[in-house]
Amino acid sequence: MKNIFDLKETNIIIDRINKLDAYAKPQWGKMSVDQMLAHCNVTYEMIYDNIHPKPNRFKIWMLKAIIKPYVVGEKPYKKNSRTAPEFIISDAKEFDLEKERLIEYIKKTQSLGPAYFGNKPSYFFGKLTASEWNNLFYKHLDHHLSQFGV
Repeated sequence: MKNIFDLKETNIIIDRINKLDAYAKPQWGKMSVDQMLAHCNVTYEMIYDNIHPKPNRFKIWMLKAIIKPYVVGEKPYKKNSRTAPEFIISDAKEFDLEKERLIEYIKKTQSLGPAYFGNKPSYFFGKLTASEWNNLFYKHLDHHLSQFGV
């Protein structure tokens, strides 16, 4: 798995994002490019912005038991994987704003580095290692950038 905390890898991801335009079409799935960017931003909003309601204990327990290995492991996501309701973006978004927000979140994450994320709790899975956070970040971004051909 590539290391999202590495400046070189961060720049590669940002270069891929910058290759997108507001007219990019998905190779699979239903999201538009603006919705995809907003969808990717939700992960970072849950870390930095505290604007999403926290799930109840039962949901956290279920997600840790069933979904966590899939999300934080090294195996890539399958095309058309199910999306958690919290991540579904159904309305149109402003492409440039969502793109700028995502790039800033990625830069912030890289600058904070793996030490910041070691044993940091996630909304859904409890405490994660820096490696698990890396896998979650990188896999999710790579999946959706590949979805749009970049």
